[in-house]
Amino acid sequence: MTETTRCGFAALVGAPNAGKSTLLNRMAGAKLSIVSPKAQTTRFRVLGILMRNHTQILLVDTPGIFQPRRKLDRAMVAAAWTGSEDADITLFLVDARSGLTDEVRGIAERLSAGKRRIWLVLNKTDLLEPERLLPLTAELSGLLSVEHVFMISARTGNGVEDLLDRLADSLPEGPLLYPEDDLTDLPDRLLAAELVREQIFLQTHEEVPYGATVETESFAERPDGSVRIDVTIYVSRASHKGILIGERGRRIRELGQRARKQLESLLERPCHLFLNVKERAGWDEERARLRAIGLDDSV
Repeated sequence: MTETTRCGFAALVGAPNAGKSTLLNRMAGAKLSIVSPKAQTTRFRVLGILMRNHTQILLVDTPGIFQPRRKLDRAMVAAAWTGSEDADITLFLVDARSGLTDEVRGIAERLSAGKRRIWLVLNKTDLLEPERLLPLTAELSGLLSVEHVFMISARTGNGVEDLLDRLADSLPEGPLLYPEDDLTDLPDRLLAAELVREQIFLQTHEEVPYGATVETESFAERPDGSVRIDVTIYVSRASHKGILIGERGRRIRELGQRARKQLESLLERPCHLFLNVKERAGWDEERARLRAIGLDDSV
């Protein structure tokens, strides 16, 4: 007798810094979405694929939802809402420490206007007293109808297994959409660019990470099984270029070395990573730049 399989999409939706990317990586058991302590790190939809109890759970990490100013911002927010609308279940992730902020309230009100299946996931619950969680749950449940409430810590993994088990039982019956050993649908060249961008977030400060975008120009297989990857970092100001390169090229070398190590771990083969920094004012309003990082350029 053939085992019944299930397959479906679960979108992670929430305000910037709610912990969506950390949760995706925790659930998938692999580094798929870049993470930094800074808000608005994720810029496009990232898909994590995992098998659990004969169910293929397709986890969609979306950009944080905030008030957009630039064309880039509008494309990021549009990607987040599209991810939610296309999903079988929306996981509304809320930073329990920050509570019911104006951003969280706005997201809850828009979610309540749709006909989605919504699960409320309170994250970072290991960082505050349990008695503060029930009033927050009551407030949020008053703003929108939710099927289930989960209290988790994406950082420690507390409560995540229960969430995964419930997802596996709740997604619709159907055939698997991806091979069982796939982890993501991200192309390797986009993964390379994202790992470089993560290092920019981790190693530089203030406006530099938000004024930069990263594109893989070439991804060439070599006869010895290794790969040569040429990556361009576009920055909006000349001063940002100087910061990224650093004194005698020290910063750019460190960026490349750390990104290369992570990339070799994910691709499981040697990588030769070459970085180039170019000043390009206004890149965040260019349609070609948005398309290059997987965003809809029509917003």
